[in-house]
Amino acid sequence: MRKIEHYVTGNWTTGTEEGQLIHDAVTGEAFASIATEGLDIPEILQYGRTTGGEVLRKMTFQERGNMLKKLALYLTKRKDAFYELSYRTGATKLDSWIDIEGGFGNLFANASLRKLFPNQPFHVEGDPIDLSRGGRFMAHHIMVPKKGVAVHINAFNFPVWGMLEKCAVNWMAGMPAVVLPAPSSSYLAEAVARTIIESRILPEGALQIINGTVKTILDTVVSQDVVTFTGSAATGRLLKAHTRLIQESVPFTTEADSLNASVLGEDAVPGTPEFDLFIKEVRKEMTVKAGQKCTAIRRIIVPENLVEDVQIALGKALDKVTIGDPRLKEVRMGALVSKQQVEAVRDSVNDLAKEAQIVYGNLNKIDTVGADAKKGAFISPILLRADNPFQNSVIHEREAFGPVSTIMPYKTLDEAVQLAQMGKGSLVSSIVTNDDNIARDYVVNAASHHGRILVLNRESAKESTGHGSPLPYLVHGGPGRAGGGEEMGGMRGIKHYLQRTAIQGSPSTITEITGVYQQNAKYKEAEKHPFQYHWEDIQPGMSLKTHKRTITDSDIVNFANLTWDHFYAHTDITSLDGSIFEKRTAHGYFIISAAAGLFVYPNKGPVAANYGLDSIRFLRPLYHNDTIYVRLTCKEKVDRDVASTEHPSGIVKWHVEVFDANFEDRPESEKGPKDSPLVAVATILTMVQKKQKTFVEINKASIENCLSKLTEDSKPLWGTMSAQHMVEHLEYSVRISSGEIEVNEIATPEKILEKVHATLYNYKKMPKEHPAPKQLEKELETLSYNSLMEAKQNLLDAFDNYIEFFKKQPEAKLTNIVFGELNKYEWNLFHRKHFNHHFEQFGLL
Repeated sequence: MRKIEHYVTGNWTTGTEEGQLIHDAVTGEAFASIATEGLDIPEILQYGRTTGGEVLRKMTFQERGNMLKKLALYLTKRKDAFYELSYRTGATKLDSWIDIEGGFGNLFANASLRKLFPNQPFHVEGDPIDLSRGGRFMAHHIMVPKKGVAVHINAFNFPVWGMLEKCAVNWMAGMPAVVLPAPSSSYLAEAVARTIIESRILPEGALQIINGTVKTILDTVVSQDVVTFTGSAATGRLLKAHTRLIQESVPFTTEADSLNASVLGEDAVPGTPEFDLFIKEVRKEMTVKAGQKCTAIRRIIVPENLVEDVQIALGKALDKVTIGDPRLKEVRMGALVSKQQVEAVRDSVNDLAKEAQIVYGNLNKIDTVGADAKKGAFISPILLRADNPFQNSVIHEREAFGPVSTIMPYKTLDEAVQLAQMGKGSLVSSIVTNDDNIARDYVVNAASHHGRILVLNRESAKESTGHGSPLPYLVHGGPGRAGGGEEMGGMRGIKHYLQRTAIQGSPSTITEITGVYQQNAKYKEAEKHPFQYHWEDIQPGMSLKTHKRTITDSDIVNFANLTWDHFYAHTDITSLDGSIFEKRTAHGYFIISAAAGLFVYPNKGPVAANYGLDSIRFLRPLYHNDTIYVRLTCKEKVDRDVASTEHPSGIVKWHVEVFDANFEDRPESEKGPKDSPLVAVATILTMVQKKQKTFVEINKASIENCLSKLTEDSKPLWGTMSAQHMVEHLEYSVRISSGEIEVNEIATPEKILEKVHATLYNYKKMPKEHPAPKQLEKELETLSYNSLMEAKQNLLDAFDNYIEFFKKQPEAKLTNIVFGELNKYEWNLFHRKHFNHHFEQFGLL
């Protein structure tokens, strides 16, 4: 029998004792054991803090995000291997999909959050704060990775999702993780962790996994660590009170089971789409994952006149649920994770039955398909009904963690809110109604007791993710019984693993610390126009002061006529009495447009496009005959992904300040104490290309230089081509690009052709050992020339023909075997990559 392994301190290992037996939830077979005795917990935690943490903390948010994206793609390609193991937990294919691919989806979602963070290892949070009258003393907040390890103590029900939804967040923050899956389903978490470790995508130490219960795991945590727990509310309270957590002030987040409630609106009577949606949603939440979900509907709150209708409709819906071997297509509900869990659910139902009657299901009878009900951990869905929910307490306090739910009536919406609140805090509540007034009243009054509220109706149903689906961009957690914590939530979740620190200093100093230009900081005068620099060479504070422009009366009138903006301050000077304006006033958007005319560099360069406008403020009016100049300063740089036909680029945020050039010439009597020459500020964004530093540019001179180093004895660093084969292969591709050889078939499948075509624009090398398309195999079989020297000359002649061809036909498009139809520019990109690939293959670069 196999022992489930742990990955700690860089090695796979097992515990020293025999350990606990792990059973197949469907067949009852004992197929593995788990043991944790002998593990050095303090060493494991320290290994994460140092080995994994030091690397992660130095990575930028963009690097961490791309790492998660790469890992998500790697796991997705191998997902089928995890389904067979998941069936052993009693999960159907749908249940497994939620766990496995939902977990991978968390990696994808958190990876995308890199776009919201700066291109550096820490985050600059919020707006700057001016602490002085003179603008020379200020404050900002930064958030840096904690220098600890995230300890995740997970529940049994989602061994993949539970691990990855937490780890994705701490990895994005730059923090390593030690994961402790629950024993009964740890074999699935182990399999995913093994695949992650084998991928070598994460730095060593970023993930350690201890499969099983370790009672001493909290004994040596330190203040820089973060602990999370998913499981029962009672266990969560015990852990939260651990002496070490209190002594070290260790952040602790609980996501506990809760008595989640779903409310049927008074308008949602039988025959309406909402009534049907309610029944479908409750049935789903009772039976998906066999009800073993911390977000499942435990309390069904319905108008008292609809109790019978809901009970009958739910009974009919549950009759259609086939229970048995989760591998079978016809099975809709599998087993609980273990027989121990079955007994725990039975005990809970028996307690609930003291205050409510069982109206559907039988604890002692279960019909199964393709499985032996006695050997597996099967249980029937159980529906209870409590007619006096305000007089009973157990139905609001005891959770049966399985396919169990209780119907309870309400007279008014206020009563429905009270019943929902009697659960003393939940992860999620929902209301099904097509009346937005009912929805508003419920949400506003019930929100204090729930971490998330879903409003479901006919409009949202087709695209709704459902009552029980936590989403990476939304907070997952709840008050009171639900633990009082939060997980995920987009940027909010990542911030749980960062230390927020207020920093104070001069604007120039804060600029250097944060990498974000602060108002009133010293300018760094650019040696040339900032728009002439590539993304890598632009730095926060780099600045340009423009020449001046005087705004004329005609400018204002013409702008009004052009835009149809005839606001009175611009066009009717007889109506200015009582307004803030003294004379004909320039349009605010004209000021910004005129500013752009002053700072934009007209020639083609690294700035590829105007990307947008983040913010804009008009501080005081400008009148005709006023003169302005502009100060353009790099505020911040943000990296971006490029997947289309454009070159790698980043976004530069520019701080635009528009000044009144005549301010200093005005008499002091005309200047107020708060007057300033600054009349408008804005943040504009430009898309700026990155430097191409990967490839040697290809022209006849560079080709001749490389060919001069190539001899008959030259051997490839990879592949089987001879030197002459390589030269003739390059010549063949060049003659295709000049139309001398016609391509009639494209090797790349049409569904991915656009994506492959776009790769010409990136700065990534062609992959080594990549097989040539079948269309080129014959071309590579035999040599066409008698010598390497002759082949070299023919390649150079072919390149001359290619240059001449596009001089005569600059608009021509010709087909490439791999990349499809290419224009002149794209053929240049192709040849640059292709020549570099083969010249590097023979060590010529």
